[in-house]
Amino acid sequence: MESTDSSTGSHHQPQLPPGFRFHPTDEELVVHYLKKRVASVPLPVSIIAEVDLYKFDPWELPAKATFGEQEWYFFSPRDRKYPNGARPNRAATSGYWKATGTDKPVLTAGGTLKVGVKKALVFYGGKPPKGVKTNWIMHEYRLVDNKTNNKPPGCDLANKKSLRDLQEE
Repeated sequence: MESTDSSTGSHHQPQLPPGFRFHPTDEELVVHYLKKRVASVPLPVSIIAEVDLYKFDPWELPAKATFGEQEWYFFSPRDRKYPNGARPNRAATSGYWKATGTDKPVLTAGGTLKVGVKKALVFYGGKPPKGVKTNWIMHEYRLVDNKTNNKPPGCDLANKKSLRDLQEE
């Protein structure tokens, strides 16, 4: 999330070395954070909060973040609209997140292996189909099921958690 209001942001900044910047690439987010989080492997640094994003409006989320001033990252469960369906539920408190554009593949640095998918979502106030578009944008990252990732049988990594990068333009 990007915000023009400098008064928003986290109240709980973790202890990080001087000059630390968190500007990960899409590949780094998927491989070093999301994949490790899903596999219950320790993260390089604990600066991504776990929040059910759909229980809040986007302007409430900066206070829930562990780190960030203009952009905030969250791990969030992926809710289903119907119990037996694949369609995600993206309703929030006073509106909904609407997918926009096409899903973008997240590839390894060599560009040979698809490790994730990045989807852009825009927040609309109100109820569909008459919602009012806002300046809040969220990027959702999901893992893909590669046969070479050695996950345990029956473990659906793509549906367990996803990583969200929220911005206000």
